Amino acid sequence: MTLIYIANARIPTEKAHGIQIMQMCRTFANSKFDVELVIPKRFNYIKTDPFQYYGIKRSFEIKKLPCLDLIVLDKYIGHLGLWVESFTYFISLFFYLLFKNPSLIYTRNVLLLPLTFLKKNVFFEAHTFPRNYSLYSPFFKRLKGIVVITQKLKDLFVQKGISPDKILVASDGVDLEKFNIKETKEECRKKLNLPLDKKIVLYTGHLYQWKGVQTLVAASEYLPANVEVYFVGGTTKDIRDFRLQTLNLKLKIVGHKPYSEIPCWLRASDVLVLPNSAKEEISKSWTSPLKLFEYMAAKKPIISSDLPSLREVLNEGNAILVKPDSPEELAEGIKKALENPGLANKISEQAFLDVKQYTWDNRVKKISMLF
Repeated sequence: MTLIYIANARIPTEKAHGIQIMQMCRTFANSKFDVELVIPKRFNYIKTDPFQYYGIKRSFEIKKLPCLDLIVLDKYIGHLGLWVESFTYFISLFFYLLFKNPSLIYTRNVLLLPLTFLKKNVFFEAHTFPRNYSLYSPFFKRLKGIVVITQKLKDLFVQKGISPDKILVASDGVDLEKFNIKETKEECRKKLNLPLDKKIVLYTGHLYQWKGVQTLVAASEYLPANVEVYFVGGTTKDIRDFRLQTLNLKLKIVGHKPYSEIPCWLRASDVLVLPNSAKEEISKSWTSPLKLFEYMAAKKPIISSDLPSLREVLNEGNAILVKPDSPEELAEGIKKALENPGLANKISEQAFLDVKQYTWDNRVKKISMLF
C-alpha cells in the first residue's frame, strides 16, 4: 500500500509537530506502507538532513514541492505570508496528486482538506478543533476517517454530526528505545555541564502561555535554594521574551537543543514538570503532549497539572497531579517528589510501565484499523 503524508510544515523544525510527523512516517514505513512525505520547499535555517536531525532511519522519501514562501516576511506582512505560502503549496500539491494514485493520503493540516474532492482516500489527524468549523464541514464529511488525540476532540466532532465510527482516538506516542540511554544521571550532568550538587527541575518544549511556563516560573520562588529550574526549548523570539520576564537566578533558560540531546537532559533531571494551564481549551481538553510520553519513558517523577486532557494518560498512580495555574500547589508537588524518594520511584516506575502502550508502533497499528 502506498501512503502519501502531506504536511505544510518546515522539516526539520524546532517544533514538536516535526518530531510527530517524522515518527509517524517512519512507523508507517516500518509497517506495510510505501511512504512519501510531501512538504513545501521553504526557507529553513536548520540545514541538517531531516533523518539525521531526528535520528531516524531513511526508510521513506521526502518530496518538496514549490511554493511562494513569504512566511519569512511575517514581521512585515503578518499572516498574509502564511496564506500565500499555503495557497501556492496547495496548487502545487493539487497538480502533483493528479498524477498520483496512492492507496491513501494522510494529513494533519485542515487547510488541505479540499483535497477530498480529488476522490482520493483522505484521512485527517486533528490536534485541535478547527476554528470556523462550518467552513470545513463539507470536507470533513468526505473524509474516509479522522484520528484525534483526545476523547474531547472526538466528542466535539460527533456533536457536529460526524459518525463516531469514523473517528479514532489515538494519543501521541514515544520511541522507547531512544529514551533508554545507558548514561547515568551523573554522567549526563557532566556531559551537559550541569551542577552535580543541585536538584534539577526540568521543563522541555515550547514557551507558549497555554503550556503554563509562567506558573512554573512563579513556583520557583517557593522552592528551596538547592533547587534549580531548567527550561529547554522554545523559538529564538520566545526565548528572548522569556528571558526578559524571568530574572530569577534559580531559572536557567537553556533554549532549543537538538532532539538527540533531550534523552540526556531528562536523565540528568530529578523532577519533570507539565504545568499546562486550564485557561485555554487546547491545553485543558485537546492536547496530548509529546513531552508527556517522553517524560514517562525517562523514568523520572512527573508533576503535572490536573487537566482532563492529561488525565487521559496520567493518574495518581503514575504522577503527582496538582491544581493548574497555581504556583504554590505546583511548588508543593515538586517538593513532595524531591522529599519522598520512595514515592518518586513508585510513580516513575508505574509511568514507565504505562507508557509501553503508547509506542509509535502501537499507535500506527491502531490507526491502520481505520484504513
